[in-house]
This record gives sequence, C-alpha cells and structure tokens, in this order.
Amino acid sequence: MNKKPEKANASIAENRKARYDYFIEETYEAGMALQGWEVKSLRAGRAQLKEAYVFMRDAEAFLFGAHISALPTASTHVIPDPIRTRKLLLNRIELNRLIGAVERKGYTLVPLELYWKNGRVKLRIGLAKGKKDHDKRDTEKDRDWQRDKARLMRHG
Repeated sequence: MNKKPEKANASIAENRKARYDYFIEETYEAGMALQGWEVKSLRAGRAQLKEAYVFMRDAEAFLFGAHISALPTASTHVIPDPIRTRKLLLNRIELNRLIGAVERKGYTLVPLELYWKNGRVKLRIGLAKGKKDHDKRDTEKDRDWQRDKARLMRHG
C-alpha cells in the first residue's frame, strides 16, 4: 500500500464560525486519540467542526460533537460512530492551565481547526471568551469596511 505524504500542516476542517462567535485569546495544539477508520476518513477530508466543542472531565480534554463521516469502505467489523467523543492529547501543564481558565475565569474551549502535522492529526483549540451581540456587529462592520476599503483602493 503506497501512502502519499500529507502536505505539511494541510488543513482538514476549519471552524470558521468560532472566530465570529468568540474572542480567541490563546491557541493550543492537541493530538487526538483516533480509530483507524477515522484517520482514513480524515485523509479523505470527511470531517466537520461546526457543532463541536471541547470539554474537560477528570483532568482530561475531550472533543465532543465533531463529525467524521465513515468512508463506505470502512472495515466490516467496526461499527463507525461519526460523532463519538474523542480524547484530546495535551501535556499535563497545558491541561492544568486550561482547567484553571475554564473553571475559574469562565473561558470556553473552542475547536478551531483540524490539520495534518508530520503525518499525524492535530486539533487547534482556542481558549475563548464569548462575544456579545454588539461585539459581533462590530466584527461585521470591520469586515465590511475592510472589504469596501479594498474595493475603493482597487477602483480608486
């Protein structure tokens, strides 16, 4: 079986809405405990982070609600669960920092992007504070102004 090498840091799936709904203050890179069929599906780009979130339990981090759809050729003796909860692999220092931020300071952990790094699947998670509606409107205004400014510069 010839494996084609993944492009360095090739993105698999991105949670675009996260930056709209949250102020991302810090990002962390986490590994994921995956099953074989999930890796194959990710290689085919069949993943979605739209509904996903990260939660802490017993001093460990888990990704919940991420959707990895099985390929039709997934093995016959494994029943694939596309939205199973997957354990995130972080080091103890990072976990302790995240637990402190989530429990004491009211932060949320948001999955930002799934990507390949050295042939392994990584998940970028953001330590985030929720935006209020007026913050979202500001974000939209800024984005619209940047777009208009670029348009004016081109046609100026």
